[in-house]
Amino acid sequence: MSEPISLGGGNDPPATPRIQRIIAVMWPSFLVAGLANIFFFIAFDPEQLLQNTRFADVSRLGAYTVGFFLFWLLTSSSCMLTCYFQRPCNSQDRR
Repeated sequence: MSEPISLGGGNDPPATPRIQRIIAVMWPSFLVAGLANIFFFIAFDPEQLLQNTRFADVSRLGAYTVGFFLFWLLTSSSCMLTCYFQRPCNSQDRR
């Protein structure tokens, strides 16, 4: 299930298992999302943010939860894009 993926070529370093790559993206993004959630809700009260919206009946805990998952989605997508663009390009010339 967690088979290493090689990028091809003869002198490649050992391939990283898939689960290790997933954890390398999700764990740092989880930590940063937690910090972002703390700092955001220190500055902004969820009840005041939502009072004039259709979500005015959402509790503070619900707002904290939704905020955390939105921050986690944002930071994990950033980490995934970083990992994606870190991969080497194809070595063949495209002309």
